[in-house]
Amino acid sequence: MQIMNKWGTIHISVSNTKTMKKHAKITQFAAMAKRKVLILPTLAVISLLVVGNSVIPRVWATDYDAQIKALQAQNAQNNDVVADLRNKATSYQDAINQLQSQIQTLQGQIDSNIARQNDLQSQIDANQVELDKQKKILGENIKVMYVDGQPTTIEMLASSKNLSEFVDKEEYRNSVRNKVQTTLKKIADLQNQLNGQKKEVQALLDSQKAQQAKLDSARAEQASLLAYNESQQASYNQETKNNQSKIAELRRQQAAENARLFSGSGSKIIAGNNGNDSYPTMWRNAAQDSMVDNWGMYNRECVSYTAWKVYESGRNMPYWGGYGNANQWDDNARAAGIPVDTSPRQGDVAIKNSGPYGHAMYVEHVYGDGSIYISQYNASLDGTYSEAIISASAVASMNLQFIHFR
Repeated sequence: MQIMNKWGTIHISVSNTKTMKKHAKITQFAAMAKRKVLILPTLAVISLLVVGNSVIPRVWATDYDAQIKALQAQNAQNNDVVADLRNKATSYQDAINQLQSQIQTLQGQIDSNIARQNDLQSQIDANQVELDKQKKILGENIKVMYVDGQPTTIEMLASSKNLSEFVDKEEYRNSVRNKVQTTLKKIADLQNQLNGQKKEVQALLDSQKAQQAKLDSARAEQASLLAYNESQQASYNQETKNNQSKIAELRRQQAAENARLFSGSGSKIIAGNNGNDSYPTMWRNAAQDSMVDNWGMYNRECVSYTAWKVYESGRNMPYWGGYGNANQWDDNARAAGIPVDTSPRQGDVAIKNSGPYGHAMYVEHVYGDGSIYISQYNASLDGTYSEAIISASAVASMNLQFIHFR
């Protein structure tokens, strides 16, 4: 049977219905990972480990802590997305700042032009006052000159004592009239010039206000993008926080289940290393889950340790495809023809099937009353080594399964 997923093709040997049920979990997890769009490295042979005189290929693969690894991988991807969003948010904010600067500069120009427009209007109003004043002066002069109204040329000639007086009157009248008309024309020309300038300023103001409206619209768009960006960041950060809570809860559940083994009457944790921890130094001293053992499982996990102990004893430890939840081991062994029952023997691997992953332990000794002395890794899900005595009653109540490797 083959299962295709993000990590490649997994070859599985299935010989009974129970085994198929157990392996279905792998397919379910692959589907879950696909929905989360997780991208993990392709599995491949990457190095060799020499143990004694044997050379065993070392293969990367998912370990029994697959759900936690998937959540951690998703969190790493979320962090990358958030970092990218933050970079984009910075560019949005820069764009907003630039637009705001342009808007402020333009507003300064608009204010200046409005002030200029007001000044022109003041000049127009002042010229209008002067124009009205000059018109009044013209009217008064004409009134003084012609008390009886506007005389004709013949009347002026007839009323003059001589031709010279007529000429003087005519010249004076023309001089006053020309002077007033010149003043009126000068004022009118200035009025026209000011009105023209006022129209130009108004057109400039209209253009600047339209430009300002566009800048306001662009700034609003950038602000909207920034707000959406920040909401995405909050969403990814919340998802990461939720995943961390799920990881903590999964670890808490399994640790609580493991602790039950050592809490019954006659069961207890033995302090220190009593000479049974022969786990290779290269795996023991590395950070938990930072390396992969010869059987495709991460270091300092319970299944990695028990696999090593079986191999070290000279017996055959099968490579079960690189996946290794402890609660799968008894079914894997049955499928491989390895005896499994509830009667412990020294050198067995004891399997506790409860909890999200189960727990694997190596049987160091079997006492006459049916209690057992075990060594193990990661009982508290902290990657550490420990030893313990499990009472016969706990062995029975927990329905421990014992794999008799050969």
